[in-house]
Amino acid sequence: MSRRVSITINDAVHAADVEPRLLLSDFIRDEARLTGTRVGCEHGTCGACTVQLDGDPVRSCLMLAVQAHGRSVRTVEGLAGKDGSLHPLQEAFAAHHALQCGFCTAGLLMTAEALLHDGHAGELDEEAIRAELSGNICRCTGYEPIVAAVRSVAGLT
Repeated sequence: MSRRVSITINDAVHAADVEPRLLLSDFIRDEARLTGTRVGCEHGTCGACTVQLDGDPVRSCLMLAVQAHGRSVRTVEGLAGKDGSLHPLQEAFAAHHALQCGFCTAGLLMTAEALLHDGHAGELDEEAIRAELSGNICRCTGYEPIVAAVRSVAGLT
């Protein structure tokens, strides 16, 4: 038995009849056709699928689409400005070479943006940034450039 869901993703409403067991990550990729959100482990441990739900980072592979009904989701596609300009974090990731294969990048960006957006950016130190990003696995960069990019946007460099 399908259920009608309506989810605002990056300020656009996406509605569809879905099976109650459909994951939010699959809704984002298949129904909304936004493929920046990656699905890695499908167990919530890698962080690649991280999106923001009402401003908080969540693992979209662990959440059902019906749980997001009537709520607001922001994906990596929602970081760029309406004019296509990159978000400061996206620019910093590029400048600090904080991405290589790119598979984990969307989840890292969504986690870091929520961290910086909560109003405590000036209070962050390297240890706090590393702790917040510890739920996102990156096998390519060694994390140093990722932390440097977040530090630069937080004004810590």
